[in-house]
This record gives sequence, C-alpha cells and structure tokens, in this order.
Amino acid sequence: MSGDTRKATEGLSHPPHLPHLSYLSGFGNEHSSEAVPGALPEGRNSPQRAPLGLYAEQLSGTAFTEPRAHNRRSWLYRIRPSAAHPAFTRVDNGALRTAPFTESVPDPNRLRWNPLPVPPAGTDFLAGLWTLGGNGDAAQRTGMAVHLYHANASMERVFGDSDGELLIVPEHGGLLLRTEFGLLRAEPGHIALVPRGVRFRVELLDEEARGYVCENYGAPFRLPDLGPIGANGLANARDFQAPVAAYEDVEGEVEVVNKFCGNLWSATYAHSPLDVVAWHGNHVPYVYDLRRFNVIGTISYDHPDPSIFTVLTSPSDTPGLAGIDFVVFAPRWLVGEDTFRPPYFHRNVMSEYMGLIEGAYDAKAEGFVPGGGSLHNMMSAHGPDRETFDRASAAELRPQKVDDGLAFMFETRWPVTLTPQAAGAEHLQRRYDDVWQGLERHFRPLR
Repeated sequence: MSGDTRKATEGLSHPPHLPHLSYLSGFGNEHSSEAVPGALPEGRNSPQRAPLGLYAEQLSGTAFTEPRAHNRRSWLYRIRPSAAHPAFTRVDNGALRTAPFTESVPDPNRLRWNPLPVPPAGTDFLAGLWTLGGNGDAAQRTGMAVHLYHANASMERVFGDSDGELLIVPEHGGLLLRTEFGLLRAEPGHIALVPRGVRFRVELLDEEARGYVCENYGAPFRLPDLGPIGANGLANARDFQAPVAAYEDVEGEVEVVNKFCGNLWSATYAHSPLDVVAWHGNHVPYVYDLRRFNVIGTISYDHPDPSIFTVLTSPSDTPGLAGIDFVVFAPRWLVGEDTFRPPYFHRNVMSEYMGLIEGAYDAKAEGFVPGGGSLHNMMSAHGPDRETFDRASAAELRPQKVDDGLAFMFETRWPVTLTPQAAGAEHLQRRYDDVWQGLERHFRPLR
C-alpha cells in the first residue's frame, strides 16, 4: 500500500513470522482491550474529548432495546470514525449469492458435492467465496446461506458484511483474520465467528486455504441452553477467544468492500479502517477450537439426538426452534450396549448441510471427503450407507473411541434452496443415492 505508516501492537507482522497471539477468554463477556495505555476512557463511553485524540464510536449488533442478556454492542476508539469515507459503488458479486434464493426451486433429493476445484491464481478469500444455497431473506434478517471458499492469495482489501455474521470453518490451510478488534488465527479444526458489520481482512498462513462459511442473517449465534445437562458441558464459554486490541495506522489507498442486501459495494478509503486503538463491549469476533467441545453421550443404550452436539445456536421466534444450529461431531467414546452406534436412519423437519474437516465420518464409509459436503433437506430420508450399516450391525460392542474424523453440520429450520451454480456444478456427485442401494430385506415374520 502506498503511504504505509503502520503503527501496531505485537502481532501485526506478516503471517510467515506471526508470533503467538494473545486472546481474551469467554463467549458473550463484556471485554475491554487497549493497544496503547490510556486509550480507553474511564467512567464514560463518549467523553467530550476521547483520550489520545481518538474518536468514540458505537457498533451495535442488536437493537438498542433488546433484553440485556441478548444485547450486543461495542464501543470503539479509533483514529478516524467509520463515517469518514467516500461513496460506495457496486462491484461484481462473483460467485457470492444471497437470500432470497429464487433462481431455482427447493430440491427434496439427497445431494453431495466433492471439494471446490482449484481457483485461478490470485484468488483471495472474498473472491473465493462460492454460494451453495440458503433460505430466508437477508433484507428481513431471517435465514442463512451456505458458502464454501477456496483461496490462494491473501486479501489486500478489507471486507465487512452488513447482511449477517460469518461463521468460518477452515478445512485446509490456516487463516489470519485482521479485524477491527485485533487478530485471530484460525486453523483447520477451529471456527472463527465474525459479527455482522465487523470489518476484517483474511491473510493465508499457507499457500492455499479451503473451508466453509455459514452466513447467519438472523439473531446472533449464542451458546445453547443446557437444560437437564446442568451448568457445564458442550462448548464451554471460556474456550472462546476474542482478540486483544491491535490497530493499523495506514495512510494510503485501501479498498473496502461492503456486502449489503446481497450485493458487493466498494469504496477506496484514504486510510485503513482497521484503526481501532481500544475497545470494550460484547459484539466481538471469536475463535474456538472444536476439539475442546465437551461431548455428551449415552453411557447405557441408544444413540442420542444430534442436538447434544450443538456448539452455537441462532434462535428463532419459536422457543426451541433454531434458525440455525452449528453442530460438531468431535472425537468421542461410544459405549452404548445393544445399540446401533452410527447415526440412525432419519427424516428431519430441519434441513442439514454437513461438511467434513478431516478424516472420515462414521456414517459414511466412502464418498464423503474433507472439503466436500452433503445436503439433506427437510424430510429427506438419510442415514448410514450400506457398508456402514452392515459393519455396525455385526460389530462387537466394545468401548470404541471415534477419533479419526471431525465433521460438522449447519442445521436450519427452512429448506436450503440451491444456487444454479451448485445445482449444476461439475463437482456435484451424480450418483449419491447409490450409497443406500443394496440395503437388503431382512424381515422374517414369525410363523
């Protein structure tokens, strides 16, 4: 960048020399951080003159009047206010699409895709986003979209999503997210959660990066209620890590891209918008290691419902019915007696998109590979393939550790309507239904 006059805390060196990053612990906490001592005002949010000549600015992730327990907002103390920018103009959306998805009709068939093909050289995270489908309406703040990404270049530009929050699930290659709040490092096996409106840049820690993104148009993700489980278990709040303040003082042209009501808009700033020197609040980005998920399961018989694997949930207006659940199938012990241990055959009122981060999924012996994914829309019958069924039905039921795979699911209350590019993709597996062929009749009525 021309006119680069960076001033930063430790951690703003380029990725090949990235030092260990420090984090703040706890999901939904009221965090505070300053990159320069004295940058945070004391006793008030918006003093007549903010410390160190900074501008005070509030970033609201929920309506002002939402209940305190659900209210999301942060105060930012920055070199220039966000209002200091030129007009935005439309730019090409690439392969990125947004709800409502009206170019095709919802498909009841079981569908499965191989990983995205290799992109052209110079493809950054934003250009590498490819929309599979979704539901709802971004302008009405309902529903979600499923995206995949495949990138081979770090971003020089800065991106912010006004339509929703982004849950990023790396599958191959590490990411460094430079956000307004500071730095997050997300490797395969981690998730990164970037709230609505937070600006960030993605730099690659490896030559290529590939993964999945859930764009949540609805209520912000939160930790699920635990009910009879009690006070502990599933994803522990303290394992979510928020960044410490780190800022860029960059004079020079910086492209800033804003996703607004489904379209990309670009403006050329005369400075970096990642110039927040201090902040406090709870509308913040996080990174979380999925291997820290505290798996709850049966110690007697039967296979519990997959809701016990919920990491984060975006609630709807109906109690107990999620707009989106993010579910992980993490390493765990299987000990159920007289129990078919893989996921059972199932028809669900919810719609399920599944992805695989590493290894193998215990309900699919073949065809479901890291970087790929499957979609089972509402009431689409699915379950273990024939090979898995035969093996599990005859297995000796000793205690078994499942530790050779890490899979996840975006589960949503509405059907996922495909984009035309997903429905006609070359990497769509055309014979996915075949995995259930050969499930033989075993019924033998008593005589």
